[in-house]
Amino acid sequence: MAHRTIPLLDLRLHAASRATQQDGPLLDQLARPLHDLRISVTDRCNFRCSYCMPKEVFDKDYPYLPHSALLSFEEITRLAQIFVAQGVRKIRLTGGEPLLRKNIEVLVAQLAALRTPDGQPLDLTLTTNGALLARKAQALKDAGLQRLTVSLDGLDDAVFRRMNDVDFPVRTVLEGLEAAHKVGLGVKGGLKINMVVQRGTNEHEILPMARHFKGSGMVLRFIEYMDVGATNGWRMDQVVPSAEVIQTLQSEWPLRVLAPSAPGETAQRWAYADGSGEVGVISSVTQAFCRDCNRARLSTDGRVYLCLFSSQGHDLRDLLRSGADDTQLSNALRGIWQGRSDRYSELRSGLAADTGPAARRVEMSYIGG
Repeated sequence: MAHRTIPLLDLRLHAASRATQQDGPLLDQLARPLHDLRISVTDRCNFRCSYCMPKEVFDKDYPYLPHSALLSFEEITRLAQIFVAQGVRKIRLTGGEPLLRKNIEVLVAQLAALRTPDGQPLDLTLTTNGALLARKAQALKDAGLQRLTVSLDGLDDAVFRRMNDVDFPVRTVLEGLEAAHKVGLGVKGGLKINMVVQRGTNEHEILPMARHFKGSGMVLRFIEYMDVGATNGWRMDQVVPSAEVIQTLQSEWPLRVLAPSAPGETAQRWAYADGSGEVGVISSVTQAFCRDCNRARLSTDGRVYLCLFSSQGHDLRDLLRSGADDTQLSNALRGIWQGRSDRYSELRSGLAADTGPAARRVEMSYIGG
C-alpha cells in the first residue's frame, strides 16, 4: 500500500527547528489548536460500502497492511500520551472497522487510563459499523469506553444490505445498538448514529431513520456524501445537501438550532421542538468547517495525517521504532502541527482534478472518517 510520507530525517530536522517553540498552546498556521485525535487501528473492514471500500477495489487481492506494519497497542498508547501532552482532549478509535482488531478492549483500557496534564480523563469514543457490537459492548464499557458512534445508512433491510454490499442484515446492527444502550454507552447522548446520505441510494430513509431514533436518547446525524480517497466514484450530483435534509425533517417536525457542544464540532445540532431529542447534520461538502478543524489522524501504521483529504502523511512509526525518546517525539509532533495549513474543503470548488499519483488522496478506510 503506497502512501506519500515525510521521511524520518526530514521529521527530525523539522522537529529540531521547532524545538524551541514550546511555550503556549500548540497552534497551526491558521491558529487552530490540536484538540482531537482519531486513531485508526486497522485498515480492514467486514463491509464493502461503495462510498468507502467498494468491492471492486477492496477485493481478495487487495494489499492490506501486514501485521508487522501495524502499531502495537503499547505504541499507540505511547503516541496518544504525546498527543495529550500537546493538547489533545478527545480520542476516537476508528478503522477500517475497529472491532475487527483483536482484543481492542485492551487498547481501550490503556487509553482510558491516560490523563491530561491537569489530571483529567480523556473523552474516549469509538466509531463502528455495529456488526460485532452486540458481543463487544459490555467489554468496551468495562474497559472504559465512554461514548460510541455507529454507522447506519438505513433501516430498510434491502437498502442496508445493498449499501454494505456483503448482504449483512440491519437487524444485527440494531441489536448491537440495543446492547450498547443497555450497558450504558448511551448515557447523556453518548450514543450517536451516523447516516451517510447518497442521492439515488438512501435519501428516502431520512424520515424513517428520524422516526425510529426520535425519543430514543440516541443522536442521529446525517452526513453529506464526501469525495474521500480515490476509489468511491464520488459525484457532486449524488450529494444531498444538509439544508435539504433539514427541510425534509421540518416537513414533519418543528426544529430549533442548538449551540455547538464543543469548539470545532463538525455537526450542526438541531433539537426537536417537542423536547424529544436532537439530530445533527455534517455538511463538509456544502458548508466547509475547515476554519475550526482541530483534528489530527493517526493511521494504523503510525502516520499522522492533518486532513481527511490528505495525500501525504508524517511517519512517526519509524521515529518511534528507531529509539526516539518522548521529547523527540513531542518535538516532531509540534513541528508537524505548527506547519499545518490544510483546508481542502474550503478550497474544493477551486481545485483542479487530481493529475496523477502525487495528488492521490489517502483512502478513508486507512485513516478513519
